[in-house]
Amino acid sequence: MRKINTISDLEALREELQNFRKNFDTTLVLCGGTGCQASRSRELINRVKGEVTKQGLEKKVLVRATGCHGFCEQGPIVVVEPGNIFYCHVMPDDAQEIIAETVCNGEVIERLLYTDPVTGKTIQTESEIPFYRSQDRQLLAQNRQVDPCSIEDYIAIGGYSAISKTLAGMAPEAIIEEVKTAGLRGRGGGGFPTGRKWAECLEAPGDEKYVICNADEGDPGAYMDRSVLEGNPHLVLEGMMIGAWAVAAQQGYVYVRNEYPLAVEHIRVAVQQARELGLLGENILGTSFSFDVEIARGGGAFVCGESTALMASLEGKVGEPRPKDIHTVVDGLWHKPTVLNNVETWANIPSIVLNGSKWFASKGSKNSKGTKILALTGRIKNTGLVEVPMGTSLQTVIFDVGGGPTGKSIRAVQTGGPSGGCLPIDKFYLPLEFDALAEAGSMIGSGGIVVMDEETCMVDVAKYFLAFLQDESCGKCVPCRLGIDRMLEIITDITEGLGTPEQIDLLEDLANTVSETALCALGKTAANPVLSTLRYFPDEYDAHISQKKCPAGVCQALVTYSIDPEICTGCGICKRECPHEAISGKKKQPHKIDPQLCQKCGICKSECNFEAIQVK
Repeated sequence: MRKINTISDLEALREELQNFRKNFDTTLVLCGGTGCQASRSRELINRVKGEVTKQGLEKKVLVRATGCHGFCEQGPIVVVEPGNIFYCHVMPDDAQEIIAETVCNGEVIERLLYTDPVTGKTIQTESEIPFYRSQDRQLLAQNRQVDPCSIEDYIAIGGYSAISKTLAGMAPEAIIEEVKTAGLRGRGGGGFPTGRKWAECLEAPGDEKYVICNADEGDPGAYMDRSVLEGNPHLVLEGMMIGAWAVAAQQGYVYVRNEYPLAVEHIRVAVQQARELGLLGENILGTSFSFDVEIARGGGAFVCGESTALMASLEGKVGEPRPKDIHTVVDGLWHKPTVLNNVETWANIPSIVLNGSKWFASKGSKNSKGTKILALTGRIKNTGLVEVPMGTSLQTVIFDVGGGPTGKSIRAVQTGGPSGGCLPIDKFYLPLEFDALAEAGSMIGSGGIVVMDEETCMVDVAKYFLAFLQDESCGKCVPCRLGIDRMLEIITDITEGLGTPEQIDLLEDLANTVSETALCALGKTAANPVLSTLRYFPDEYDAHISQKKCPAGVCQALVTYSIDPEICTGCGICKRECPHEAISGKKKQPHKIDPQLCQKCGICKSECNFEAIQVK
């Protein structure tokens, strides 16, 4: 492609690309995100392209391999346009039939359509599926419009028009004021006002300034930033360019998690394409603005998601946080003024510039504007990436988008990743807002939501997240290094039947102390799983301590496995699958479990088709 030297060059290229798209009668949109790739989507994409070539349809059918569509459990996903026909669980062998029946004959393939788990009915179009219908997908919807490795695709849908508008006549102060008025708050967890951060950096003394994209997403089960960076890397780059103009920075960095190889590959391709086209480098679009971006791979440490630890890692030092007596917007990377925002925050910037702050502020609630991407997982029918307006209730996300429970009744939700809190079902009226969830003892965090049912032990949940945070703590400050260890010891005692009533007060005091005195956000929020479960599920702690029982049947030291002779059919599956030879019995007669041999692994319960295995 020819190099773009002016804004008019960019607009001419955009018109050319848009006209080229109009030549195709049909577009096949195939998800190529990490989730779908795990289900052979790369092979499917190649087979579809091969069939298009085989049928001589290259000039009529456009095959677009995109990033994540969000409904990951239904992948691989194919959407046929026009018509918005949604095919799910598509296998490579289905490629020929899709081309022959749907593309050539206009016939819908019923067996590939989505089946609603609530109603049992098949649904033909993506827009009718409840999972999508209940969302407001401002960022995620753009994934399906572009091939992430094609800057042409991004330009064709309006990409880089926001930076054009910025450089054509918006002063840095005007950009910052627009972001302030929009009410955008950081999507990485803290919720700090983005415009305020940028204003402080612009006012900070010094000619050398930096902008950083934090893509070091380390929360278990969270993949919001990964999917945006994989699916639309140019959107993130454009946001960084606007931010750099606003704070007078000439260098940017994308610090991306090492375990995200596809995201790393796509952002590298995007940076290279932008450089070759003249959208990164010197005198961008013929203006005085010069800016470039480098990619840095994280070292795999959860604590490097914290701003000062991330900057230390970028500098080649051990990724440990430092005191924030002086904010990083004044004393950041290499002690220069630095703006750091996460992937989702940067991705929101172009639309704010193009559509205006009032448009962005019209979505969301009073103190939390715009939309938020969530990773919805757990014991619900629909899991995947969800985007809803801030202020949407937990009830709506879990039951309308998520489709409700898979079997057992839902009892709790954990929001905000390992440092978030656990909320009971009577708190599901709470809105997804920074302040409302913080007041309830949880947080939005980066956007992880884990739904739990009656078979979940809340004490064990607190133990799980403490163990994760203990492993990920850098150990620099005493409250975090020793405090998490002691909390985990107490929780472990309780789950093993060794807890005492006095330990509850000690656990709460310890959790509050760690929260108030730890150096960085990891330590300050590490106690949230403990404090929230103590607050909302005290009866469960009491059962573990006073009755030496785990009501959910999860804590192995406190449960006993047995077989109900009235239910057991003597099929022998449990006996055959038991790795410890703890089950005996003759065929077609009730079986028994020897408690001396039973290791309480749960395999027998998961394999029994008649629910004859009892856990008490």
